[in-house]
Amino acid sequence: MKLLISTFGTHGDVQPFLALGQGLQHAGHSVAIFTSASYRPAIESLGLHYAPMADTMLELTQAILRGGAAARAALPQMLPAMRAMLEAEWHAAQAFVPDMIVYHPKMLGSYHTAEKLGIPLVMAIPLPFYTPTRAFPNPFLAGLRLGGWANRASFHLMGLTGGMYSGMTNRFRRDMLGLRPLRRFADLLTTQAGTAIPIFYPYSPHLLPIPDDFPAHVHVTGSWFLRPTTPWEPPATLTAFLNAGPPPVYVGFGSMGGSGAQHRTELVLAALAQAGQRGVLARGWGGLVSDHVPDTVYMIDEVPHDWLFPQMAAVVHHGGSGTTAAGLRAGKPTIICPQLGDQPFWGRIVAERGVGPQPIAQHRLSVGRLAAAIETAVTDQGINERAAALGAQIRAEDGLGMRWRSLNTTIPGCRGTNRPDGCHAERCSAMYSANHQANA
Repeated sequence: MKLLISTFGTHGDVQPFLALGQGLQHAGHSVAIFTSASYRPAIESLGLHYAPMADTMLELTQAILRGGAAARAALPQMLPAMRAMLEAEWHAAQAFVPDMIVYHPKMLGSYHTAEKLGIPLVMAIPLPFYTPTRAFPNPFLAGLRLGGWANRASFHLMGLTGGMYSGMTNRFRRDMLGLRPLRRFADLLTTQAGTAIPIFYPYSPHLLPIPDDFPAHVHVTGSWFLRPTTPWEPPATLTAFLNAGPPPVYVGFGSMGGSGAQHRTELVLAALAQAGQRGVLARGWGGLVSDHVPDTVYMIDEVPHDWLFPQMAAVVHHGGSGTTAAGLRAGKPTIICPQLGDQPFWGRIVAERGVGPQPIAQHRLSVGRLAAAIETAVTDQGINERAAALGAQIRAEDGLGMRWRSLNTTIPGCRGTNRPDGCHAERCSAMYSANHQANA
């Protein structure tokens, strides 16, 4: 089977989809990944096909997260860049001719492209954003304490935000694809034939249990992690630093940009000193910037989380889903300093599970608060034991082991049985067999 994976965003956004492509390829499928050109070397190093997309949207996103004049200059360019992404995805699909599309919902063209090609599609996002439940509010409203029907209603409210792009996507449907326009608030979680689009949520059900009211076409799979193809070789200076003392605390704010970066860095250094901890600081997209750090701190540009985090005493970060999953998989106490989006949601969940202190919002970050949180994370025996236990559970998950329940909803004509010889679709049987062999 030929699968086109369509995604966009930061390293943390894209890496789970690279892991999915790696797993599907291992199961015998042909996979192309449509995403920003910056990720092309990583994609091709895995032996996957790269479907070209310009870096324009990624660069504009970085500018907006930096704030200030850069953000003001970037905003007027966003809509033209989004229109270019729609067209580029259609061209990529025409070139690759997929049998199925797996897409992140940021990719506004996937739904329409799949309709034009007459192929099934699957949505994937490591955040339970699109499925109403009574268990918790929409993750973008994590600060609210609602309950019951109000939790469910919050998902419908957030779902209306997609209507702001309907003019652009309808022009794409009409002018590029020759399809009829959709109404402004059309249900894009259901195909035009009336069937629900399968949704994969690649996060750990041990971190966030599956609500009882999730429907059958929604699947919490466990996180998707890349399997390293070659061992990563750290700089000799990093190895020497790690060997020179007790495990340090990792601090990195990923895609959070450079606005106030110098002040933030000085704050982090002071908090580590006050807590009496060594540190490894990741510059990310400019969130931490100092090149002058004490001997108790090591500054890095980029390092694989699966290599670094197991060697840390705790991890401090912005709360992106990918970094959260990596830190918890390593079994380490987590301190989340959220700024926007789903970050406050994961901060709340981490604290409720008892695997880290209460989150500290970026606008409330201070030396005293961060130092106290670091000291609690490193020294609290209960937090450390719960984090280690959760890490063992996550490492035992098979997030990429596509269960039959997940697969049999994606191919039209399948009766939904648990036996491949009972399936009416030859492609579905092939997918089951390949994944069964890969995960045996």
